[in-house]
Amino acid sequence: ADGAERGVVIQDGKIVELVGRGRQAATADMTIFDASTHVVLPGLINTHHHFYQTLTRAVPAALDRELFPWLQALYPVWARLTPDALSLGVTVAMSELLLSGCTTTTDHHYVFPAGLEHAIDIEVEVARRLGLRVLLTRGSMNLSQRDGGLPPDSVVQDEDTILADSERVVARHHQRGADAMVQIALAPCSPFSVTTSLMRRTAELAGKLDVRLHTHLAETEDENRFCQEAYRCRPLDYLEQCGWLNSRTWLAHGIHFNPEEMVRLGKAGMTVSHCACSNQVLASGCCPVCEMEGAGVGIGLGVDGSASNDESNLMQEVRAAFLVQRARYGVNRVSHIDALRWATKGSAACVGRPELGEIAVGKAADLALFKLDELRFSGHGDPLAALVLCGAHRADRVMVGGRWTVIDGAIPGLDVADLISRHSAAARAIQAG
Repeated sequence: ADGAERGVVIQDGKIVELVGRGRQAATADMTIFDASTHVVLPGLINTHHHFYQTLTRAVPAALDRELFPWLQALYPVWARLTPDALSLGVTVAMSELLLSGCTTTTDHHYVFPAGLEHAIDIEVEVARRLGLRVLLTRGSMNLSQRDGGLPPDSVVQDEDTILADSERVVARHHQRGADAMVQIALAPCSPFSVTTSLMRRTAELAGKLDVRLHTHLAETEDENRFCQEAYRCRPLDYLEQCGWLNSRTWLAHGIHFNPEEMVRLGKAGMTVSHCACSNQVLASGCCPVCEMEGAGVGIGLGVDGSASNDESNLMQEVRAAFLVQRARYGVNRVSHIDALRWATKGSAACVGRPELGEIAVGKAADLALFKLDELRFSGHGDPLAALVLCGAHRADRVMVGGRWTVIDGAIPGLDVADLISRHSAAARAIQAG
């Protein structure tokens, strides 16, 4: 405040000035917030999630299973989702994310049982209430068990219904420009849950509407085998045949690409969401981030669903990604700075928002402020390293577009005890059937 410390000047939701140590701000008539006891990060950006899965954390039937049997255990439960349960699940996921320092999040909602046709609208409503910046994907599945797919018939929709609603939600909710708070992308769930026709038509629609594309890819060896048997090719070849190899596409997981495929991804300008915790829980493998980045593929971070993570804490995901990749590559190739970069600038590339993910003039005023006054930080040296290594998990302050959305470690106006009570009841109801 007195010019002795570094500072960030914000106007109209943007960073307009960076003030060096010992210098005075050029901007006059400011309201000062003293952040001298905080570590200030660009707001963290979550690039892959399934909000509704907060309702099915640690479900006994799904424990100790790999992806395909895990899905088969949970699909019947997800088929019982209701609008009220979804709203509660979304509120819990978004609140967890905000409290962990996340300012922008994606979601991949692809389960549409009867009565839940307006799932994306429900998500938009919650995001606006909490003040979180979102890129919500209109997910889809149209290949059910009767067609040789994994999901039950009750959670899938037909192709024309999916495409019509995709167009509807983009027209109704998608905002453009650097100030956008709500954006929509199109996201068939995976190669083994949608038809080739839907994959192709979705890519064409995304091009027509100029929105981003998202799907799961190269998550498990089971997926590789499925594509070889069904389509006589590997998943990335299949994606290319469907018109998806372009810069509007970001992929979740990206574990099982070979070196030649990584080069193709890089040349196409594609990005990958690394989901460290989920991949470890489901024993899917580990995203080869260094080879990916070497091939020109941008890497972001995603918490993935809260039925496989089983949390929605992006700061904890930073630590998990750091640890698993450090174990893989060693001390000379992966640092805590890399993990923070993946969660900020790297994730901004995944969501196609270059104005996010950095503290720089002209960028959005999306900031996460952490205190280092807990026992876990006592005795720390480097503050950025302490956030990652000592296990930071709760932001003290969060700003989205120049507006405080978390103050003193809490979301203003949110009754957490009441939310937990109602959310837990909804979870029990759908799990009990």
